[in-house]
Amino acid sequence: MHRNGAQMSGAKLRLSRRSKLRIYRVTGLLTAISIVVSIAITNLIMETFSAGINVPGLMTAIVMPMLLGTPAIGIIMFKHEQLRAANEQLQRLAATDWLTGCLNRGAFTNRVSHALTDPSASGALLILDIDHFKAINDNHGHDRGDDALRLIARTFTSVCGPQTLVGRVGGEEFGIFLPGASAAEASNRAETIRNAIAQLTFRATGSHCPLSVSIGVATFQGPTDFCTLYRRADAGLYRAKSAGRDRIEIASAA
Repeated sequence: MHRNGAQMSGAKLRLSRRSKLRIYRVTGLLTAISIVVSIAITNLIMETFSAGINVPGLMTAIVMPMLLGTPAIGIIMFKHEQLRAANEQLQRLAATDWLTGCLNRGAFTNRVSHALTDPSASGALLILDIDHFKAINDNHGHDRGDDALRLIARTFTSVCGPQTLVGRVGGEEFGIFLPGASAAEASNRAETIRNAIAQLTFRATGSHCPLSVSIGVATFQGPTDFCTLYRRADAGLYRAKSAGRDRIEIASAA
């Protein structure tokens, strides 16, 4: 989080194209409303004190809101969009694991828990552990271990797609939530992930360092909670590691 904070404070906050369009739309709309109100008030005043609005009065009613109102409205809207963008960035940083770019444990737990509140929800939770990760740190250094974590996390996201929830739930442990997946679909996805990791080329201190993951899979149909689902998937992961690692174990039904 320290690194995230430094990145945020050191870089100028950039507004998205959508934010800029919102500034233009709202500023234009409020300026138009201001002109209409100005014309109506000017006409009322001039009808009260003279024969009604004339060309100079009409021009004044149009130009004054544009000269005074438009810059003020634009500045206010710009500051408002900056604040909105800053809040959105803070929310992303608070939910993101700084090393891998995946969801952190709290955000992953909360989002999966929210998905499980649907009484008709179904799907699968995968808990994945990098095999012999301590050996990578011990033999090649923690920097290379961090590189391995980033590479594996990118592979998870690439295989699963950007809409799938992928979280780092421990040091070298990850969670992947597959809403709506059947047992067969979850098993196939887990095998695809396992194969993708096994085929990665990762070099540490000049030599090839093989990577693999053990995966526990727990499926559900109907109401459940995150703790129950996690315990079942974690039990499957424990069996996969006990059976020799680099394999998938499907947890028994609840």
